[in-house]
Amino acid sequence: MKFCPKCGTLMILKNSIWTCPKCGYEEKGESSAVFVEKSENKNEITFIEESPEVLPIDQDISCPKCGNKGAYFWYMQTRAGDEAETRFYRCPKCGYTWREYD
Repeated sequence: MKFCPKCGTLMILKNSIWTCPKCGYEEKGESSAVFVEKSENKNEITFIEESPEVLPIDQDISCPKCGNKGAYFWYMQTRAGDEAETRFYRCPKCGYTWREYD
């Protein structure tokens, strides 16, 4: 997310140009957004991130695929609003992504 330095409105990224929908301010830049891709396979998790290094790392978790200690993590609401969030992990070594439910 990026906010306009002139009016504070949330800016929109189109063709590598951040544009303010309120005042029209523009600046060139890169995206730091997370993109989610839907999949037909409910067990498959596909996330495309441009800068995962901005995510926090949980040092107490090990990758189930390669055994590396430590993984990036984030939360998403994947079920009804009155249910707990889903915690996702991504291994910084092999890139494997998995989830845990509370």
